[in-house]
Amino acid sequence: MEKVMRNFFLFLSKNRFFTKLAKKYGLRFGAGKFVAGVSVPDAVQTIRTLNAQGLAVTIDHLGEFIDSEAEARDAADGCIAAIEAIAEYHLDSQLSLKLTSMGLDISESLVMENMRRILDSAEKNDVFVTIDMEDYERCGKTLDIFKQLREEYDHIGTVLQSYLYRTVEDIEELDHYSPNLRLVKGAYKESAKVAFPDKKDVDDNLKKIIRIHLMNGNYTAVATHDDEMIEYTKKLVEKEGISKDQFEFQMLYGIRVERQKELVDEGYKMRVYVPYGNDWYGYFMRRLAERPANVAFVLRGVFGR
Repeated sequence: MEKVMRNFFLFLSKNRFFTKLAKKYGLRFGAGKFVAGVSVPDAVQTIRTLNAQGLAVTIDHLGEFIDSEAEARDAADGCIAAIEAIAEYHLDSQLSLKLTSMGLDISESLVMENMRRILDSAEKNDVFVTIDMEDYERCGKTLDIFKQLREEYDHIGTVLQSYLYRTVEDIEELDHYSPNLRLVKGAYKESAKVAFPDKKDVDDNLKKIIRIHLMNGNYTAVATHDDEMIEYTKKLVEKEGISKDQFEFQMLYGIRVERQKELVDEGYKMRVYVPYGNDWYGYFMRRLAERPANVAFVLRGVFGR
């Protein structure tokens, strides 16, 4: 049943009709639990609250299914506005973004134009930017663009997903760039031709790439809500004498809030991934797919109005 629900919500996440409907009607049906409003001021308020609790942040100006160059440039403008707000209010926050929102499905030249504008602002304001990973179809393109930009900029990282067969090879190849990487299990529906179908294999591969990247001496963001992965990382760094300055834990806004605070109390860097914006629908559906128990929250939000 859980697998059926996961596939259902992943299917919905790619539906353009519902995406447009969600933009029209705003943050309803429980999405506010996972999305910090629609505007930069909304995000600033949320970041301040989290920073006051000792939590670092990365904010994501949500955007998917960009259909025009104008929309992509508007999305880039939104990212720059977020960077400038982070600097203006001296917030402990980074920025995350998706290359599809920068025009990846339109043209590479458009993506590079938008990314250079964003990264020029990021370097000027000392704000780190992470390129989120999307589905397998866009994985290779994303990494190629990351490599190009990493040659030009310091304030940039990206994401690798442990459910893909190719990831060990990718992480070893990227070592040349001394990259700051966020390591995750992966949240898209992929074919068994390119991704591990069994959870155990995905988990084992995540442990493998965490170890490889840390032992290579690179900064590692372990993005997980899984206590087994958290404990694995703690034991690994203790055994190998790896400094707490070389890694951090990351979790999604609105999920396992108490565990986030516990990690801060234990002396670990804990960063919260905080999305905002009116293009929240696809992100929200993938959160429901990852953790079907979240559906109960949504139903309470709908019928308890």
